[in-house]
This record gives sequence, C-alpha cells and structure tokens, in this order.
Amino acid sequence: MKKLYTEQPLNYEQLKPREETVNFLLNYSKALKIIPIGALNFETFIN
Repeated sequence: MKKLYTEQPLNYEQLKPREETVNFLLNYSKALKIIPIGALNFETFIN
C-alpha cells in the first residue's frame, strides 16, 4: 500500500490543476454556508 501512494503517476503533469481552478474552488468553499436544522441541511451562498 505504501508503494502505491509514494510513487508519482505517469501522467503527473496532467493532474496538476490550473491556478484559476484552485482559486475558484477556494472562493466557492468560502462563500458556501451549510446550516443544519434538525435532520436537514440548508446550503446558502454568502455573496
């Protein structure tokens, strides 16, 4: 198992996300708020 996670895959360069993709995901996660009410979860965007 250790060997599987320590080796770099052959397509390592293709797996690198662009900087704008990372920024989009970070901004999305900052704007998303989940409010638990009872057994339900309400998702809202704080924008």
